[in-house]
Amino acid sequence: MEPHATGSAAAAVTEKTLEQAIGVQVRMLRRRIGITVAELATASGISGGMLSKIENGQISPSLATLQALALALNVPITNFFASFEEKRDCSFVKAGTGVVIERRGTKAGHQYSLLGAALGGTLRVEPYLITLHRDAASYTAFQHEGTEFIYMLSGEVVYRHGDQAYHLTPGDALLFDSAAPHGPEKLLTQPISYLSIIAYTRETT
Repeated sequence: MEPHATGSAAAAVTEKTLEQAIGVQVRMLRRRIGITVAELATASGISGGMLSKIENGQISPSLATLQALALALNVPITNFFASFEEKRDCSFVKAGTGVVIERRGTKAGHQYSLLGAALGGTLRVEPYLITLHRDAASYTAFQHEGTEFIYMLSGEVVYRHGDQAYHLTPGDALLFDSAAPHGPEKLLTQPISYLSIIAYTRETT
C-alpha cells in the first residue's frame, strides 16, 4: 500500500495528455451542435478516420487541422485547449477573516462565517463556522439539498435531524442528508460553535 495514501475511496486523478484534452473538446463541441463525425469531417476537409483518432486522443493534430476544425465548429481555436489548461481550485481564508453572511438562522442569533468557496466544477462545497451566541434561539427547520457535516468545536447542544436527536459536545461529528429538517434543538452550554460543511451539486444551465 502507498505509505502516504489517505484512505479515501475517491479515484486517483489521471491527468489528460494534450491530445486527449483536445479530443474531449472536439467531441463535446461537435455533439453540442448535433452533427456526426462524418459531417464534421466533411465540413473541415479531413478524413473521418483522422477525426476519430483526434477525438480519441490518439494523434496530435497540426495547427492547420485545428484551425479547420475551429472554422467548421464556429469556435475560437483556443477552445480546444480549455480542459488542458483547467486550473485546480484552492481557497485560502486567514483566521478571523471569514465573510459573515445572512442565512435563515441569522435572525435567531446564529452567526455564519463562510470559510471558503469552490470556484468551479459541478460540486459546490460551503464550509461555515457557525456560532450560536447567548441570545440564540433553537431552530430545527433548516432544509436544503445536499449533504452536511458538522464538527463541534465548543459548547454543548442537542442537534435534531429528522426524528433523531444527537447530544453533541466538542470533538463530536455528525454527517447527514440535509434535505431532512435539522438544526439545534436544545442549547445546553453556550456560546456554541461548530464547523458546518455543506456539499451539493451545482445547478448548470
